[in-house]
Amino acid sequence: MKIVIFDGHTINPGDLSWDALEAICPVTVYDATEPEQALSRIGDAEILMTSKCLITKEFMKQCPNLKYIGCTATGYNNIDVKAARELGIAVTNVPAYSTEAVAQHTFSLILELSNHVALHDRSVKSGE
Repeated sequence: MKIVIFDGHTINPGDLSWDALEAICPVTVYDATEPEQALSRIGDAEILMTSKCLITKEFMKQCPNLKYIGCTATGYNNIDVKAARELGIAVTNVPAYSTEAVAQHTFSLILELSNHVALHDRSVKSGE
């Protein structure tokens, strides 16, 4: 079994370890993958992890070993899920990976709108 990660920098800019996956099988990580690089990079891997790269039916048909596509984001609009189903390729995503961060950001924006924190910050820094 082999794992290929197309958009490694997006999900791990260097602060996480790939050791848990590497303990299971060989893992090849690419920081980013352009569509024209995808086919040559996947090789004979059975598992693909991606978040940004467009995964089309045509691409999947050229990957006979592909059994699983893990979208490392909430949505999976970049993956032709219908085609994957037809080809027997499982597709998953991470539906709640950023729930707490989104809630925190929402409250930050509410506080900015109500308290004008940025305005006061600029005012203090400019010596007013």
